[in-house]
Formats: sequence, C-alpha cells, structure tokens
Amino acid sequence: MADSSFDIVSKVERQEVDNALNQAAKEISQRYDFKGVGASISWSGEKILMEANSEDRVNAVLDVFQSKLIKRGISLKALEAGEPQLSGKEYKLFAEIKEGISQDNAKKVAKLIRDEGPKGIKAQVQGDELRVSSKSRDDLQAVIALLKGQDFDFALQFVNYR
Repeated sequence: MADSSFDIVSKVERQEVDNALNQAAKEISQRYDFKGVGASISWSGEKILMEANSEDRVNAVLDVFQSKLIKRGISLKALEAGEPQLSGKEYKLFAEIKEGISQDNAKKVAKLIRDEGPKGIKAQVQGDELRVSSKSRDDLQAVIALLKGQDFDFALQFVNYR
C-alpha cells in the first residue's frame, strides 16, 4: 500500500485579503468616528497602507481591517503590522501579509512531529512547505491534531491530504 501524505503550508488567499480591505475601506468611509480624520486604507504595492491624522485613529483603522480579516477566515498570524509613523501631519501604518513557512520554522515543525508525533511519520521540507507522510492515515490525523494544538507564530494550513 502506498504512503498517505499531506502538505503543511502557510498561504493566504489574496482575493480574500482584497475583499477584507475593500470592506474595511467602506466601513471607514461610512463610520461617524472616522469623519474628518483623513482615515484611509489601501494597497501600496505589496503592502497595505493605513493613514489617519492621529496615532489612535490609525490603530483603529488597523482594528477594523483585522476584524474584516477574521470574518473572512484569514489568520491574524499572517498579518504583520508595523508601528504608526508620523509623516508630515499624517500618521501612516504599513502592514504586510506573510506567506510561506521559513526554513527555521519548517525545521521546528518537523522536529516537533519527530519528537511528539506517532512513530513512522516522515516530514520533509520542500521549499516553503512541509510534506508529511506515513503508511497510516490515522497517524496523519494525529499529526494534524498535534499541530493544531500548538501555538506557532505563523499560520498553518493542511492541504493535499491523500
């Protein structure tokens, strides 16, 4: 019988992020507490730019955006926001969407699977993802449960289960 396997990835659906950003922009344009503070949110290349006339307001814009991401099922671990910076009279805040599992993080996950997972599980790093394989599908389910119980500082998804 062939080995069963699945891939551990850290990917974000760009269209969902775009939808969340558009919803946040619409809410910001309509909400009373954002009137007259120059609050906005938009793409700036690959980064997301949030602007307002005070540090508190720009953090509130980030809050609105995070709530929209959660509603769309995107983990906040994939969002990396910087600190608000004063630029002229405006405060600007840049945020990035992180994708892919770094080599160090992949090695941490592979070590955890080897140490705490069932015997006979193989974990291989393949670029920015991790392939986990075993003869037993039950062992793979146990590995998924183990990883879901851990608190990593990056988002994980399980794909290509076969």
